[in-house]
Amino acid sequence: MTDKPWLKHYGPGIPHEVNPPQFTLDALFDQTVQRFPNRTAMALSVRAAGRLFTSQITFAELDALSDRFAVVLQQRGIAKGDRVALFMPNCPQFVIGYLGALKAGAIAVPVNPLYSAREAAYQLKDCGAKALLVLSRFYPLIHRIQAQTELEHVFVTNIKEHFPFTLRTLFTLTKEKKEGHRAVIDREMGAEWLTEALSAVPSGQKPVRHSIALDDLAVLLYSGGTTGISKGAMLTHRNLVTNAEQNRLWAITGDGCEVNLAALPLFHAFGLTCCLNLSLMTGSTLVLIPDPRDVLNVMMVIDRFKVTLFPAVPTLMVAISSHPRVSRYNLKSVRVCPCAGAAVAAQVHRDFLDKTGINGFEGYGLTECSPVIIGNPPHAENRIGTIGMPYPSSDARIVSLETGEVIDAFAESEEWTASGELEVTGPQLMQGYWNKPPEDSPIKDGWLQTGDIAQMHRDGYFRIVDRKKDMIIRGGMNIYPADIESVLYSHPKIHEALVIGVPDQARGELVKAFVTIKKGQMATSEEIRAYCKENLAKYKVPSFIEIRESLPRSAVGKLLRRALREEVHAQQAKSEASAVESSASAAAAS
Repeated sequence: MTDKPWLKHYGPGIPHEVNPPQFTLDALFDQTVQRFPNRTAMALSVRAAGRLFTSQITFAELDALSDRFAVVLQQRGIAKGDRVALFMPNCPQFVIGYLGALKAGAIAVPVNPLYSAREAAYQLKDCGAKALLVLSRFYPLIHRIQAQTELEHVFVTNIKEHFPFTLRTLFTLTKEKKEGHRAVIDREMGAEWLTEALSAVPSGQKPVRHSIALDDLAVLLYSGGTTGISKGAMLTHRNLVTNAEQNRLWAITGDGCEVNLAALPLFHAFGLTCCLNLSLMTGSTLVLIPDPRDVLNVMMVIDRFKVTLFPAVPTLMVAISSHPRVSRYNLKSVRVCPCAGAAVAAQVHRDFLDKTGINGFEGYGLTECSPVIIGNPPHAENRIGTIGMPYPSSDARIVSLETGEVIDAFAESEEWTASGELEVTGPQLMQGYWNKPPEDSPIKDGWLQTGDIAQMHRDGYFRIVDRKKDMIIRGGMNIYPADIESVLYSHPKIHEALVIGVPDQARGELVKAFVTIKKGQMATSEEIRAYCKENLAKYKVPSFIEIRESLPRSAVGKLLRRALREEVHAQQAKSEASAVESSASAAAAS
């Protein structure tokens, strides 16, 4: 778009363009270590027995640990460009593994540890990872699928290794055996304990630092893409450094003075950039929350550490606002709270601000954008109900669904353009999908076709009026119906299947599956759900399964997911109208 009305809102101190990066992610971390060697780089926070236990690692210590892991990788033959997978939640070992992989010249591949064996095997095989770092509780799954992958080296680590002494003892006595953290590793399959591998590296030994260019790949992050098939977005050092810098400028983040709360998973693009990369680049202390469902832990951490940056998803905002003990904690140290992952309802925003004193700034992004490209600015007007305006060096436009032409005209009495597909561009756009042909990329002529339907205000703010037709967002996690449908179709009794998202006040959406059964077969919803639990990540398992005689089709026989969505919405509207009528009747009677 040649005319960029949003630029007038940038204000002093916010450049319209980001300076091209000069250093790779690992080189920027080297500079941070030189500037802030004794500052706390990471703090692990775990709540147990009613207390908050924390352990801390300085930037100098993190540098030494990641150096050692890089040496270990190179000793095992990991070369420049090889893929190193990380299979764990937020913990110090994730950060050590991430930095170690980059220092070794490898490509880091964060993997969701909630994945089923089928999903994990597909991703690890597709990326061709040669090495993997995994928490001991997840090692049995990796061992089960290793023969289906190219994994040669598996490093196993225990979550307790970075616990403070008291918590480590408590964990060993009460939880370790019960929750499967004790693992018997298979050394013949190349598995070894991380602590043993690191301790064998002489103190002070440095890895061989390859010549890494800004346009070399740094990370493969898997998303459903535009078709629902899991694809690895190829993100370069330039992409990720640029997006971290854009977020730094947008939030006016100061170097060496911020405390960033990582309640978002680091294996997700939002958490990787806005929590990890931003902190490594600016010398911010990163407080790691292994389990974001422990809302009390999140509030205690904000209060104790005086957190200043708190990236969040709407479900976490709702959980905090509705927590019965929210008033006991001082959360007002949070200066910037970027929120994304799903639309933030106005009431959710108001409740969160009222209960916590934290103002959420809604933004928009995709894994293919590293991920953030549009956001409400903390330095200017925060417009509730919009996703804000494009970041520095970024651009956005609305394109007609009928003609493909850019929509930039406003009717005389209208404040918003007509609806159309949102397209975005900027230096943070991925290089394409791993192992996929260029035609599979949603980037055409430099513009990413998001698939989201949006409008632009005269002032340059954007709002989403309808998201991707098929994608389901449950608690900030993207779920693609095709992924679930492929599992349902593999069930020996299922004939056809369609999956949609249904509204849920707490989690945004839940998964509902509609299936038909093959002739001569019988199946129950419980049986089908059990099958899904074996083959899907927990958050993808349908909350509702409806068995029908038939599914809606188009005139040419295509199954119509849209018809099911319309049916569900009509039922919801009818229920809401009935509730209003009942309430009015009760009021009249009283």
